[in-house]
Amino acid sequence: MSTPSSKPGRNRKSRQLQGRAFENLAGQFYTDQGFEILERNWRAGRKEIDLIVRKNTLIVFVEVKSAYSRKFGHPAEKVDERKIQNLSEVAQQYLITKNIKGTDLRFDVVTFIDGKLEHFPDAFSI
Repeated sequence: MSTPSSKPGRNRKSRQLQGRAFENLAGQFYTDQGFEILERNWRAGRKEIDLIVRKNTLIVFVEVKSAYSRKFGHPAEKVDERKIQNLSEVAQQYLITKNIKGTDLRFDVVTFIDGKLEHFPDAFSI
């Protein structure tokens, strides 16, 4: 499976396309494990969750981050307290909007460093 380049110096449009490509790879990672993709880039106002996947009674909210290298830290470090709060709010809105109850929930982070996928299941809880 070919991965998109994470090289620095790209314009905004190119970074958005690259981000979508990494989100697609993350989606493939989950489908390969038997998950169903419920949503991609689900928004509540200005806040967004990259992927929402389900397997049996488990719903996973996924944040995807990428970097060319670890020069400026690990991409998972970009999921700070503010980002966690935003993801929690969007997840709650998703559950309300879709009237979902009685299911297990998890927040994962999937990172790509120079194209290599790293998976952090249950990266944080709310």
